Parts: sequence; C-alpha cells; structure tokens
Amino acid sequence: MKDLFGQALLDYQNGNYTEDIITSTNISDDDVLPIPYLFRGFSEMPKLEQKALKLAKGAILDVGCGSGSHSLYLQENNKTVKAIDISKGAIEVATRRGVLHAETKAILDETDTFDTVLILMNGTGIFQELSQVSKHLTHLKRLLNAGGQILIDSSDIKYMYEDEDGGYWMDTNANYHGELDYFLTYKGEEETAMKWLYLDFETLNLACETVGLNCELVLEGEHFDYLARLTAI
Repeated sequence: MKDLFGQALLDYQNGNYTEDIITSTNISDDDVLPIPYLFRGFSEMPKLEQKALKLAKGAILDVGCGSGSHSLYLQENNKTVKAIDISKGAIEVATRRGVLHAETKAILDETDTFDTVLILMNGTGIFQELSQVSKHLTHLKRLLNAGGQILIDSSDIKYMYEDEDGGYWMDTNANYHGELDYFLTYKGEEETAMKWLYLDFETLNLACETVGLNCELVLEGEHFDYLARLTAI
C-alpha cells in the first residue's frame, strides 16, 4: 500500500490542499472524495454517524479512524477513545489534530478490550470479502467487555445493479454483489487496488448468528444504508 489516502490527509493538514481523491470500483466510474469532508465536524456528519457517536459508551475503539473526526468528538464529550487505522499518514494527522491515543494497526491485530467498537463509513468494508466476515466478527466479539457493543454501518448496493425497467442484472454465478474492487487515485498516482465489502443487513444478521452475536438494526439512512448494533448473545 502506498498510503495515498494518508498522504492526502497530510497535505490537507499541512495546508497543501490542491485537489481531491478520486475513487472508483469495478462496477462504477470515477467519483470525487472531497478531502475536507474527511475533516468534518459532528454537525456535518450523516445521521447514522451521529447516532453511533451518541450511542458510544465506556472504553471505545475507533476502527479506521482516518483523520480522527469521530475520536475528537468523543474526546470532547469526555469519552475514552483508542483510534486505529492501517494508514500511517492518517494516524499522524489524527495525532496532530489532538487524538490522544492513536495507533497504526489493523483490526485483526488489536488485542485490547472495549465497551464499544466503532466501525463507521461503511464499516463492513474492512471485512473485504464475504468469506472473511465470520473471521472478523469472531475477532471483534473477543474485543468486547461484558455488555459491550459493536456499532457498524454499511449499505445494500443492490441498487447499483438496477436496470431501467426496475430489474437487476446481477450475475447469479458471480461473487456476492457487495464485493467490490476499490481503486483510489490521488494527484495522478494510483493506489494498490483493494477489496471492499458492502453488506446488506440481512446478510450481516445471518453472519452474526453463526458466531454468537445479536444484530440489531438501529437506524436506516436515506440511501439503502443502515447502522447496526452487535452484542454478544
């Protein structure tokens, strides 16, 4: 990984913001990811994120923290937060912005335990593929203190396969429709392609049942997205 995402965050933090990140997937064309959006405050966050932050309690793990916006809000509200991200640049930015405990780390390498594990901005993306969901959920369950919770969001992207007649053109012989190849470009340089998973609620719920987690639908967004709360059974 070249960490172009982290470089973009560092550029913005250092006052060198000149262009945005360009993303695409194997089923969608180029899209602009505005870097200022990654530094947004609570009032600018989607309702799903706001709800998750309001529900966060106790010792909190912010997974894929990015620039640290969620962690900063929680800290400002006297919460104890550990922020992790695989991007070294993101962790540097989060630390410089004031996140007190930020570490470059993948979720599967985390061993501390928490009362709340927060995984937002299509949190199921970190699972990468449907075949990896159970492994990640089992690990996340181990990170929970008694009475703990996992707050995670995602979307059912079935709508992206809809044709003009309202039908769907998904290949039934292909992989799960939410498994995407994700591409990122910044300042003309291409990041190494990665897998990214969008998981519909029913599939997440079924995966949770298989590993002993209860899956509660907390809130639905305006565009096939949702926030779920996972707790140990």
